[in-house]
Amino acid sequence: MRLKLLLVATAMVLPGLAMAQTAPAPAAKPADKSAPTAVEGVVVTSDSTAMRTSIDRRSYSVANDLSARTGSIADALRNIPSVEVDVQGNVSLRGDANVTILIDGKPSGQFNGDGKADALQSLPADSIDRVEVMTNPSAAYRPDGSAGVINLITKKTQKPGVNGSVRANVGSDGRYNLGASATRRAGKLTLSGDVGYRYDNQSFSQTTEREVFSTASQTFLGSRQAADFDNSIGGLNLRGGLDYDLDKQNRLSAEVRYRGFNFDMDGVEAYQGRNAAGVVDRAFRRATHAQADRGNTAVTADWRRQLKGAEHELTAHVEYEVTDFSRDSRAFADNTPGADVYETYGFGAEQKRANFKLDYTKPLPGESKLKTGLDLETTRNDYDNHAASGAMPGGLVVDPSRTNRFLYDQDVYAAYVTYERPFGDFTVQGGLRLEQVEIETDQVTANLKGQNDYFRVYPSLHTGYKLSDTQTLSANYSHRVQRPQPQDLNPYPVYQDPQNYFAGNPNLKPQETHSYELGWQYRKGPASYLATAYFRQSYKAVTSVTRDTGGGVLLTTCENLGESRNGGLELVANGRLTPKVTYNVSANAFWNEIEARALGFTGTRSGTTLSGRANLNWQVTPKDFLQINAFTSGKRLTPQGSRSAIQMVNLGYRRKMNDTLSFVVTANDVLDSFKDDTVIDTPLLRDRIERRPQVRAVFIGFTWLFGGGKQREPGFDFGGAQVGG
Repeated sequence: MRLKLLLVATAMVLPGLAMAQTAPAPAAKPADKSAPTAVEGVVVTSDSTAMRTSIDRRSYSVANDLSARTGSIADALRNIPSVEVDVQGNVSLRGDANVTILIDGKPSGQFNGDGKADALQSLPADSIDRVEVMTNPSAAYRPDGSAGVINLITKKTQKPGVNGSVRANVGSDGRYNLGASATRRAGKLTLSGDVGYRYDNQSFSQTTEREVFSTASQTFLGSRQAADFDNSIGGLNLRGGLDYDLDKQNRLSAEVRYRGFNFDMDGVEAYQGRNAAGVVDRAFRRATHAQADRGNTAVTADWRRQLKGAEHELTAHVEYEVTDFSRDSRAFADNTPGADVYETYGFGAEQKRANFKLDYTKPLPGESKLKTGLDLETTRNDYDNHAASGAMPGGLVVDPSRTNRFLYDQDVYAAYVTYERPFGDFTVQGGLRLEQVEIETDQVTANLKGQNDYFRVYPSLHTGYKLSDTQTLSANYSHRVQRPQPQDLNPYPVYQDPQNYFAGNPNLKPQETHSYELGWQYRKGPASYLATAYFRQSYKAVTSVTRDTGGGVLLTTCENLGESRNGGLELVANGRLTPKVTYNVSANAFWNEIEARALGFTGTRSGTTLSGRANLNWQVTPKDFLQINAFTSGKRLTPQGSRSAIQMVNLGYRRKMNDTLSFVVTANDVLDSFKDDTVIDTPLLRDRIERRPQVRAVFIGFTWLFGGGKQREPGFDFGGAQVGG
C-alpha cells in the first residue's frame, strides 16, 4: 500500500516539478521579505487589517487586542470569532474540541496530547500577528481535527537594517512577562531572533459533588470533594532564524526554536463519602505537590525557488522536533478510617517528529492556480507512567497497576493537489489528499503489540460567487479525521487522584467527519458582515465516557459511539460607529446531537446553545486608545451531561508616548465571572464539578520599538479581503 501511494504521489507531483525545471529563470527582483509569503497553501500579506477572508479561511489580526499584549495565546484566542477556550485552556472551534493548532502553517508537538492546554496558557501572545481560522481547510492541509485548523501566524519584521522591540509587563499577584525581538537585514542575509519569558501565579478551587447508584442498597451514595490549589507557571520562548538569498530566484532559510514551561502546584483536598443512610463513613484529607516540565525543541530548513510569474514557486521544508513532558507528584493522605498513605506518582512522555514537505504552486491561464505537493511525517512516542505508595515516605512500594510503559509510532505518507479557477463571478477550488497511515503500538509492560495500517482519500471543495461589488456567497465541503492520541490507546490507568483515573482504549478507531458550510459576506468600506450556516456529521464518533468502578471511584476512557451531528449559524460584524470608534462582534447559535444509547440513555441526546463576543475600540486621541472586550459561551451539551456557560470581560488602555514608546494597562476578568461547571447526569452516575480559577489581574507594561527610523502602532482598520482573493 505504501508503494501504491508513493507511485500515485509521484504521478501527481512530477508534472509540476517538470514545469519548474523547464521554466526559464525570470529576470525577477530579489526576494523581498515584504512580499507575500506562501505558508502551506496560504498567502500571508503584510497589511494589518483586523479581518480578512479568502475562499478557504478567515484571518484575524491581534495587533489591536491589548489583552494579547500582556496575556497568553489562550487569552488571545478567546477574542477570536468561532474559537472558545475554557478555564483549563482547552480550545474548541464552533463547539467541537477536536482542533488542530499550527504555527506558521506547521504542526508543533507542544500542541499535541497531554499539556496542550498548559502550553496555550503559558506561551505569550505578543509574538503572534494573526490567527487564521479554517473550519473547512483545503486538501493542502492535513485532515486532522474534525473541527478544523487554527493557524498562528507569527510576527515578521520587514524593514531593512536593524529593527526590533522590547516588551515588559508586570501584573498583580507577582505575574510578569518580558520579551524582545530583533531583526538585522543587510544585502542577501537576514537574521532574526526572539526571546520571551512569562510567569503566572494562579489560585484555583474545585468542588466535586458525586452520587453513584448502589445496586446493593438500590439508592444513590453521595460524596463531596473540595480542593484548593496554588499554581505557578513559567514559560520560556527562544527563536533564532536566518534567510539567505542565493540569487534572484532562490532563498534558503533556517530556524532553531525552543518553547518550554515549568509548572508547580500545591494543593489540599478534603473528601467525605456517605453511606445509604446519609452518614459519613469514609473521609480523607490529602496534601499534594506537583511539578511539570515541558520542552519543545525544533530545527527547520527551507528552500524556496521563485519561478516565472507571480505566485509561481517551488518550496521544500525539512523539520526535526523533540518534545519532552514530565509530571511528578507526591501526596500524603490522612484517611478515616484506614492508615495514612504516602504516595508518589507521575507521567512522562517523549515525542520525536521528522517532517518533509514539498510544495509546488503554478498560476495557469484564466487566473487559475494549481498547487500540489508531498507531506511525509514520522513520529515516535514513548510514554511512561509510574506510581508508588506506602505508610512511610521512606518505604514506598511500586504499584504495578499504575506503572507501565507504552510506545506509539506513526508514519503518514501524503500527497495532495488543489486546483482553483474562476468562471466569471464564480470561483471554484477543488482538492484531493491521499494518505497512507501506518501505526505500531507496544504496551511494553504487558508485552502487547499492535498494528494498524490504512489508506484514505480526503476531498475538499470550496466555491465563491460574487453577487456584486459588496456581496459574495460561498459553499464549502471537507472530509476530516480525528485520529486517537497515543495515550487514548494505552489501556493502563493513569492516576489523577484517589477518586479519578483515566485509561485508554486500544480498540479506538479514527473518527470520520463530513463538514459542510454555506456563507454570505457583505463588505463596504470599513464595514464587513458575515453569515455562515454549517453542518458536521461524524461517524465512529470519539467520546469521553466516565463510569463508576466501585466505591465512588470513576474511570474515564474514550469510545467510538456511532454517529454525532452538529450545526449552527455564525454571524460576524465589523465596522465603525464613529470616526474614532470601531467594533467587532460575533455570535454563534449551535446545535448538537449525540448517539447516547451506549451511555445508558434511551436514544440520542441533543441540545442548543448560544455564544458570542464583542470588542469595542475607541481612539480617544491620536495617542490614547481604549478597548473593552467580552465573551460568553452558553451551556454546552456533553455525551453524559453538560458544561455551564463561561464569561469574561477585559479592559485595556494604551498611551503612545512617541513613535517608539507606548504604555499599556490591561484588566482581565474585571467582573470576576470566569468559572466552569461540568455535570454528568446518567441513570447510574450524577457528578458535578465546579471550577473557580482566579484569573482576575491588572497588568502595566510598555513596548519600545527600535531601528528603522520612526515606527507607528498598527492601524485600526476592520476591513477584509474579498472571497476568492
